[in-house]
Amino acid sequence: MIAEPSVKINLGIDVLRKRPDGYHDIETLFVPYHELHDTLEIVKADDYPRTLSALMSRYSPSSGQIAQAVSEDAKVMITIARKEGVDWSPLDDLTVKAYMEMAKDHDLGPVKIYLEKKSPVGAGLGGGSSDAASAIDIIDSIFGLGLSLGEKSACAARTGSDCAFFLHDRPMFGSGRGEVLEEYDLPEGFDDEYEIKVLVPEGISVSTADAYRGIVPQVPEIPLASRLALPVEQWRDSVKNAFEDTVFRKYPALAGIKQSLYDSGAVYASMSGSGSALFAIYRKD
Repeated sequence: MIAEPSVKINLGIDVLRKRPDGYHDIETLFVPYHELHDTLEIVKADDYPRTLSALMSRYSPSSGQIAQAVSEDAKVMITIARKEGVDWSPLDDLTVKAYMEMAKDHDLGPVKIYLEKKSPVGAGLGGGSSDAASAIDIIDSIFGLGLSLGEKSACAARTGSDCAFFLHDRPMFGSGRGEVLEEYDLPEGFDDEYEIKVLVPEGISVSTADAYRGIVPQVPEIPLASRLALPVEQWRDSVKNAFEDTVFRKYPALAGIKQSLYDSGAVYASMSGSGSALFAIYRKD
């Protein structure tokens, strides 16, 4: 079964407090962005994959563009292809973690995972979490588990803080670690009046751990949901990404790119997640 997991942007991020478990309570609005996506295929171990031959023809194992691994129990074989190279252990990929989380509660047979990584890595767009959510959907389907959305969401939340969002193809307001989700409607007519463009700077990858390291948690006087209820043109002065101060100090070029988005006519611009991707909202002509 094949899926095309797409990425997200964050409209505002408030980091409220550090939790006893070491995570942080946040508030953010997750918004799907379908222009960037990966390709993920998962099949039972004895089934033939449809994407493997294409991956082998487009990517070079000798240059590090393809990485493969098999888990110790031989339940998972994973192949990852990426033009820029695969610089993480395939068995640490969130798709594998999603399988292992599901296997704790269900008797899963062995699988083969094929991931063509086209979305940027370390850009704050949640591509890895999106892959994991799609993996949960696919595994549920190929093994006929019949899981409810709530059951899949619980597994996704154990896999990664923002994984559960990607089970929904609509804006969702996130709280807790990002796994507590509520449906959220953007302003009426938003899709007709505005367009979103994402820019991913080359050569800059931001570690989420580093971004959090410089954060001073703070509960704002006006909650994010109330600020998002303002007209879009007022978001520039009210809807902030709490990671920007820390990340822009380390990567001042990102601050310059954000300003250039405003100079190009954006009504709102921001870093997504913990960076390095930025996005701009433009009013349509």
